[in-house]
Amino acid sequence: MPWRETRDPYRIWVSEILLQQTQVATVEPYYRRFIKLFPTVHALAQAPLDQVLKAWEGCGYYARARNLHKAAKQIVNQGGKLPKSSAELKKLAGIGPYSSAAIASIAFGEAVPVLDGNVERVLARVTGEEGFITERDVHARLRSTAEAWMQAAVKSGHTPGELNESLMELGALVCKPREALCGECPLKKACAARRTLEDVTVLPRKPEKPRIPHYDIGAAIVRKSGRILITKRPERGMLGGLWEFPGGKLERGETLEECVRREMREELAIDVAVGELLISVKHAYTHFKITLHCFECKHTGGELQLIHAADAKWVRPAELANYAFPKADRVVLDILNES
Repeated sequence: MPWRETRDPYRIWVSEILLQQTQVATVEPYYRRFIKLFPTVHALAQAPLDQVLKAWEGCGYYARARNLHKAAKQIVNQGGKLPKSSAELKKLAGIGPYSSAAIASIAFGEAVPVLDGNVERVLARVTGEEGFITERDVHARLRSTAEAWMQAAVKSGHTPGELNESLMELGALVCKPREALCGECPLKKACAARRTLEDVTVLPRKPEKPRIPHYDIGAAIVRKSGRILITKRPERGMLGGLWEFPGGKLERGETLEECVRREMREELAIDVAVGELLISVKHAYTHFKITLHCFECKHTGGELQLIHAADAKWVRPAELANYAFPKADRVVLDILNES
């Protein structure tokens, strides 16, 4: 992993934000491309947000990219160097308890433990923690254990970053969620779960997840004079700052075609003739799922107004690749490119 080969605070910060909610194999090419495009915090701060979002396209959780950009501006305004303590790092946009501890320990040697999902899983199994991992007192017990391990590691001559990186990788590669490779684990003799449970993967215990809702989305490929209409989402909120094919949620009692016509009037004050269905794309977000139904449409009337969208453009099909789109819309882009 390229971020393990550096102690550059900027690169460690970028890697830790990318690694939130995203697997290592997915992160590596994004990390390399991001660092190539924005090699320093000054380069990132000076870049347009659209360029940052385009570099992030496909990695998901776009608030991370917006916060990286915002935090880079904060850092430059404060002298151009990342703060060295976890307490000060938490004052930057998008940096919480986990990220601040990871950056401070790895880049600056602060003796503060990291508690991400991998580390919590290791701690819960080694200590035999039976409580739900989401409960505050359980989290407090695991943090207390992590702090004790951190002090012992430092006394033994190890750096805080070494311990945190080791525990994160132990959880990612050996003490895995659905497959624990106990025979390969350096903590197997100390592990309470291995001694007392038939299946160590029952820990950490998690409450039952609620049913994930599903929404049908009607969207329009609106064509006019050889160009296609795209709209930009407001920067605040989900998928903020990304471009998309305009549309919205299907309401009870209406057809998808009716949904598309209504959304065009409500969002952009235009009328469209809805043609054939181009594609339906299924996509899952963290807390809900969607099916995006994209229809070929023709602009038939109305003056374009930005009622809910942050921006709107009529662009040539070949220019669509220059804009950052959510993953579901990118599938639609592939179909458009083929046709």
